[in-house]
Amino acid sequence: MYLVAIIDWYSRKVLSWRLSNTLDSRFCVDCLEQALQLHGVPDVFNTDQGSQFTSDDFTGALKARGIAISMDGRGRASDKYLCGTALVQR
Repeated sequence: MYLVAIIDWYSRKVLSWRLSNTLDSRFCVDCLEQALQLHGVPDVFNTDQGSQFTSDDFTGALKARGIAISMDGRGRASDKYLCGTALVQR
């Protein structure tokens, strides 16, 4: 099982989350779209460099809304402490 959670960087509040039995970008994009619909559009969106977050579907959803994309360095152990989490900065 794979977990994606959209978390506000400042408050650490979980804005949206999804579970999937496959590691594809669709469930991540669905989670992203729900977070944006419920909580608004941030200035910056930070993720790790997993294939689900670097996919054209995921980055395209961010670019279409004018959201700046920030990605952590490859292989950073500290990136995984929140289980494949994407962090939002408002």
